[in-house]
Amino acid sequence: MAFPLDRRAVHLCVDMQRLFAEASPWHIPWMPRVLPRIVALAERSPERTIFSRFIPPASPEESDGAWRDYYSEWRSLTREHVDPRLLELVSPLAALVPPAQVIDKSIYSALGRAGTPARLRRAGITTLIVTGGETDVCVLATVMDALDQGFRVVLPTDALCSVRNQTHDALLTLYRERFSVQIETTTTAQVLARWDCD
Repeated sequence: MAFPLDRRAVHLCVDMQRLFAEASPWHIPWMPRVLPRIVALAERSPERTIFSRFIPPASPEESDGAWRDYYSEWRSLTREHVDPRLLELVSPLAALVPPAQVIDKSIYSALGRAGTPARLRRAGITTLIVTGGETDVCVLATVMDALDQGFRVVLPTDALCSVRNQTHDALLTLYRERFSVQIETTTTAQVLARWDCD
């Protein structure tokens, strides 16, 4: 199903940060492969682009429950240890802000900050073009959150990345086979050809 791509659509780019692009325990080796496609989408309409950034807590003790367990495992990537420059967007995406917007988040979903879905709806947004990483973690959480909030989701699958090919492929199959009414899987070229931002 092809959704309308007009001024009711925004590009939501998930966690394209130096923390995942450069040498770190969370490095995504094929992030550079998808970056040119994400740049093309962001440059198509920077004012209709939102970048999320995953921001770890200062220490595990700042988190609750399972997140505290998680950061106890990854203490070296909490803010008391990690180089803050690694939390920045990768180049050349960082240069698009502003007019592109940035949402900082401490959880997987880019829509998890209070008020974000409502703000998008007030702006007339009905469709999210979701790119970034990882397909099977933060993108997954964002997509499912978007569906629960009633947004249509367009996934240019060649603009998504993950550490694990197997789970990346499994998620694309899930999106295509179980959510085809609410999720459109497509390519960056097709989105660029159809997206009427004017």
